[in-house]
Amino acid sequence: MVEPRIEQYAEAQTSEESALLAQVAADTRDFVADAFMMSGSTQGQFLACLVHLGQPRNILEIGTFTGYSALAMAEAMPGDGRITTCEIDPDTARIAAQHFASSPRGQQIDLRVGPALPVVDELPGPFDLVFIDAEKSGYSSYFEAVVPKLAPHGLIVVDNTLHGGLDPQDDEDQVNMLAVHAFNATVRRDRRVEQIVLTVRDGISLIRLKAQP
Repeated sequence: MVEPRIEQYAEAQTSEESALLAQVAADTRDFVADAFMMSGSTQGQFLACLVHLGQPRNILEIGTFTGYSALAMAEAMPGDGRITTCEIDPDTARIAAQHFASSPRGQQIDLRVGPALPVVDELPGPFDLVFIDAEKSGYSSYFEAVVPKLAPHGLIVVDNTLHGGLDPQDDEDQVNMLAVHAFNATVRRDRRVEQIVLTVRDGISLIRLKAQP
């Protein structure tokens, strides 16, 4: 979506990822077919910056993949912080679990394998930070599930909200793009929240509860 030279420059000028995150990225590229789904180093640093600023103690992630984004957040969260992360694919969940076991913050990450909505339903909250990066058709359902459990100063971060630059490459892309459009419009109309859509990679939205007068 961003002109490649600008994307490359931004990545080159962003602080280097940790050795563990670099290994996670390399393993994912080498052994996982859909490696493009992984959060990159620029996005990982962006998430880490949000965690550093907000100092969340209770983080929920929907969509673990191979664990890069969870570990990026874990490296920046307080020592008493905890991440619950949900992954529906048992194969990528196994890879993520191996990566978590290699991290000194691994004990602070609770990996749940299976559909995310039942996990959200059983967790009491409040969530200080929620990161959603899963199947696009589920975005609206995830949003509705987490908003009532969001802390007053909590933040929802949603990935891929400009899905591929809004230019579908095939029928599946078209379906995902329509789902993302519907989600963005739903959040835009929701009077409970405020959102901003950022042009980081193929779109990251930041959503917060609306300030009370």
